[in-house]
This record gives sequence, structure tokens and C-alpha cells, in this order.
Amino acid sequence: QVQLVESGGGLVQAGGSLRLSCVASRRSMKNYHMAWFRQAPGKEREFVASINWITRNRDDADSVKGRFTISRDDAKNTLYLQMNSLKPEDTAVYYCAAGIILGRGQSNYLYWGQGTQVTVSS
Repeated sequence: QVQLVESGGGLVQAGGSLRLSCVASRRSMKNYHMAWFRQAPGKEREFVASINWITRNRDDADSVKGRFTISRDDAKNTLYLQMNSLKPEDTAVYYCAAGIILGRGQSNYLYWGQGTQVTVSS
């Protein structure tokens, strides 16, 4: 079982940047596809970005394309999400997830972190 712990959230002004981290423990994340999801108040959890563990190919939601970058460092067992040009609508709890089936569906991912809050003020 993979345990995931996110960090790096906080309060930032619109236009600012944050970098989220997700550290895996108990088991290596090396053989798992990794993803970020987010859930805004009163909304469903939604896909943000994913990265393939074999090819390192990335998939980004249209809402974050060109602003967010997902990356991974398997030697450090850490997943990252670099978020630039943040907007108030990016305000949400951000979750990292690990799975063996790549895709945008939440059911593809077996393990989830507890989330980290990102708040973007206008």
C-alpha cells in the first residue's frame, strides 16, 4: 500500500505561484501512474493532471493547461505540481493519487492523500 502526503498549499494572490509536493511512503511510487485532482467548495472532485510512470507523458485538464506542470522524482518518491498564474477559481483542496490504470477518472486511482488547501485571493 502507498501512503501519500501532500504539502505546499497556502494562500496566494491571483497571478502568483505555488508548488505542491506529494511524498509517497510505505511503498515506492515508481511503478504507479500519478495524478492531481482538486475539489472546490460545493463542487465535485475534478481531474487536474496526470503523469505516466513509464513514458512520463503528461495529461492536463484544459482549465490548467499552460499554467500548471506535473512532474515526478521517483528517486525522492515525490510528485510535484507547479502552479503559475493562479486564479481565484483554482481555489480548492488538492489531492494526489496513485494508480495502475492511467486516465482522468477517479476510479483509476487506488491510493489518495488527505489533501492540501490552496486559496487564491483576487
